Amino acid sequence: MDHFQYKSGKLYAEDVALADIAAQVGTPFYCYSTATLTRHYQLFTEALSPLPHLVCFAIKSLSNVAVLKTLGNLGAGMDVVSGGEYLRAKAAGVPGDRIVFSGVGKTRQEMHLALTGGIRQFNIESEPEMRVLSEVAHGLGMVAPITIRVNPDVDAKTHEKISTGKKGDKFGIPISRAREVYAEAATLPGLKVVGIDVHIGSQLTALEPFEAAYLKVAELTHALRADGHTIERLDLGGGLGIPYTRDNNAPPLPMDYGALIKRTVGDLGCEIEIEPGRLISGNAGILVSEVIYVKNGEDRDFLIVDAAMNDLIRPAMYGSHHDIIALNEPAAGAEQQPYDIVGPICESGDTFAKARNLPALQAGDLIALRSAGAYGAVMSSEYNSRPLVPEVLVHGDHFAVIRARPTFDEMLSRDTIPEWL
Repeated sequence: MDHFQYKSGKLYAEDVALADIAAQVGTPFYCYSTATLTRHYQLFTEALSPLPHLVCFAIKSLSNVAVLKTLGNLGAGMDVVSGGEYLRAKAAGVPGDRIVFSGVGKTRQEMHLALTGGIRQFNIESEPEMRVLSEVAHGLGMVAPITIRVNPDVDAKTHEKISTGKKGDKFGIPISRAREVYAEAATLPGLKVVGIDVHIGSQLTALEPFEAAYLKVAELTHALRADGHTIERLDLGGGLGIPYTRDNNAPPLPMDYGALIKRTVGDLGCEIEIEPGRLISGNAGILVSEVIYVKNGEDRDFLIVDAAMNDLIRPAMYGSHHDIIALNEPAAGAEQQPYDIVGPICESGDTFAKARNLPALQAGDLIALRSAGAYGAVMSSEYNSRPLVPEVLVHGDHFAVIRARPTFDEMLSRDTIPEWL
């Protein structure tokens, strides 16, 4: 469910007409719905109740500080994978004891930042990282709470670029070596083992891979406790997929996911942490764009729009689908025609959709690319020297620009010319 609906023939975000935002902000722009973000977060908290739990939003999916504050005010924790994301969480007012630090390449500087600023735990990805964290924490006279991310060698049956739990992936340590690595962790100064971490991928559309991974985690929990380790938290990662299309093949619901967690690890007496990103933010955001030209090709027609692959790279990078709709609701039974929907960048890969059926459109018409809240703005760039697009947050009948479009002068001011030129 989301809060982008037609009202009186116009597409609205909650109670704000998107055309009104476009008139004030210009296109293209991202728009997020507070009501959708809130509801999707609450679905997870409801699904895990009454187990002790913390829902940590995966900042990598959508990192705007206003969005993070919206979720943080609801009680969400944050899952960060860089020092920059850590600082965004803190800027949003999220306390350190609700921030989990993940990622395979944590630097000494990032470890120092999180230890001195406050952290719930580090999710350790490798033995070298574990040893470095021990040195940093011990040098500060501090103790770093850790989980160790285990790789369960489970096929998430998702896109190969977002699979993270198979033995050939770069993430975690082989679960077969977990007891050995936990034994070393117990000997290192400055570390305190608090739990186990696992994450098998993103955009999962079935529960079976989760179940296979979580059963392995349950078995490991018993083994580690028998070895004398305190396992009080299970970080089960994220990855539950969202419906990018309006067909009947929707991914499992958070309530079903919660029931699976209770069935597989709910009797272990552990606090449960999960790290959803896409399911909270994905359908809470859209990208609004204006048609620049309608180009009649030899064997197809093109809608050339002012958004491009630098604004939303998922279709070019992953071949991803986004539903595309007009901001003016077509009449019931209106004739549709196929268009290739493309942006202005000088690459054929700058294509959002091919042969997509839409009502007849013309220059100046507005369209929306749905389900663009996750991995949209955060992956954008200034390729072709195109400014980053604004981000807008809607709350009821109000909206605010939460990231402004930079001017060309601001973009150019970041470059410097050496004195010899």
